[in-house]
Amino acid sequence: MSGFNKQTIHQQQNHQQQTLDLSIALIERPSVTPDDDGCQDILSERLSQAGFDCEFMYFGDRDQSGEHAEVKNLWARRGTTDPVICFAGHTDVVPTGDKNNWTYPPFTPTIADGYLWARGAADMKTGIAAFTVAAERFVANYPEHKGSIAFLITSDEEGPSINGTVKVIETLEARNEKITYCLVGEPSSTDTLGDIIKNGRRGSLGAELTVTGKQGHVAYPHLACNPIHATMAALAELTAATWDSGNDYFPATSLQISNINSGTGATNVIPETLEAVFNFRFSTETTEDELKAKTHAIFDKYFTDSKANYNIHWKLSGQPFLTPEGKLVSACQKAIKKVTDTDTTLSTSGGTSDGRFIAPTGAQVVELGVRNATIHQVDEKVEVDDLGKLAQIYEGILENLLLD
Repeated sequence: MSGFNKQTIHQQQNHQQQTLDLSIALIERPSVTPDDDGCQDILSERLSQAGFDCEFMYFGDRDQSGEHAEVKNLWARRGTTDPVICFAGHTDVVPTGDKNNWTYPPFTPTIADGYLWARGAADMKTGIAAFTVAAERFVANYPEHKGSIAFLITSDEEGPSINGTVKVIETLEARNEKITYCLVGEPSSTDTLGDIIKNGRRGSLGAELTVTGKQGHVAYPHLACNPIHATMAALAELTAATWDSGNDYFPATSLQISNINSGTGATNVIPETLEAVFNFRFSTETTEDELKAKTHAIFDKYFTDSKANYNIHWKLSGQPFLTPEGKLVSACQKAIKKVTDTDTTLSTSGGTSDGRFIAPTGAQVVELGVRNATIHQVDEKVEVDDLGKLAQIYEGILENLLLD
């Protein structure tokens, strides 16, 4: 197998133990969104010792003590010059659900069958641990490195994402502090570590539809206006529409209706209102405004002469972004190949990530992390053997970007 020798294996073992130890320290803290529960304090202490200037940023409502805002964020930077290579991630995790359904207690990190089991093991405290170990080792080897290394860590990624990365980026932009390359540690791998990296994400546009008719008796429909009947044809055309054909990087834009609600519960009452929720995942081939315009054109066609009326409340969660093949993508591919001998595949599939807040600043953004097979599930877990390899990949990316 190319790229492997005794030194490589020894490096992986050193990386693995260090990354495992830090992962366990982070996972032991039940940092359910938006609570950081001290995770960022651990990181700040480690990074400060490695020469990083650490800054906590608090956004949102004050807590009862009035001491801190609800959401805690960490911006840490070593160096003052470009390029700025930023590791981005989140310390908050999703709720565990019924803890009795877990094989091992979700906040008691357990090593069994070659896996580290716990909430946050895959999404994404091991990624943050690997970032940190990689940066520490790189700085120890190259204390006079060119450029800057930074960390952007939030505790508001799994929640509404309004007081986390987006606010930190606004702050950095206001003081003209730019990120050149950003590596988001989300679990991107599918079958083996490094087989997939995300070099972009689709946009997400949500819609809340309310149709208002007139309530009445089902036996006297001429005295009422049924919002269900008024909406069916419009929704049928909406779901059958072609929005674009995608491109080499993105699949075609898709629409999914996720909720429909109407009726009073009685069989003999025509309801007054219908509510529906739908979502577009859209490519760079179309825009938010084009999706809205085409949707309204469809509904206007069916409601212009109707006694019912409609209203749509729109919510944009993120614009699509793409980092084409270039210096960052190449640095990732080379590091993955060296450590795992894997030829990685580029992908823009999946949901949104905090990369959507960073890419609009002009930064190149990719997502690279552990396997995502168990994220948000009961018995979330990650392969222990992958932890050292991931840290070594991240260190290799720093070498490729700052030493070449």
